[in-house]
Amino acid sequence: MPEGQIKVLIVEDDRFLSSIVKNRLERDGFLVAQAYDGDDGLKKLPEFRPDLIILDLIMPKMSGFEFMEALAADPEFNQIPVLIASNLGQESDIEKAKNLGAVDYYVKVRTSIDDLDKMIKNVVTQRYHIPFA
Repeated sequence: MPEGQIKVLIVEDDRFLSSIVKNRLERDGFLVAQAYDGDDGLKKLPEFRPDLIILDLIMPKMSGFEFMEALAADPEFNQIPVLIASNLGQESDIEKAKNLGAVDYYVKVRTSIDDLDKMIKNVVTQRYHIPFA
C-alpha cells in the first residue's frame, strides 16, 4: 500500500480537462501530477512514482496505446493501475486498452466527471483497500 497520499498522474493533452480532473482529485485528497503527452508522462514516472495513472489515448508525440506498451515493458512501473479516459469508444479500442492492462475505461463524451471520480475511487479502494466516504 502506498504511504501517505495516493498519487495520481494524469496524462492528458487537453489542458482544460486535465485541470478539471486535477482540481477534483486534489479536493478529494489525492496528490496529482500532470503530463500533456505520453512521452512527458513516461518521463515523470521515476520522480513522481504514481499509484494510479489516468491516461488519454489520442495525444501528440506518443499515443496512450504506445504509453501502455512502454509501461508494460518496464518492470519498475508495470504494476501501476491505468484508467483510460478517452473519446475512443469503439469496443475494439476498449478491448485493446484492457489487453494492454487498463483496469477501467472512461469514455469522456459519455461519462460525467462525477462518474470518473467514482471510477478512480473504486480502483484505489480495490487496489489499495482505502475506503472513501
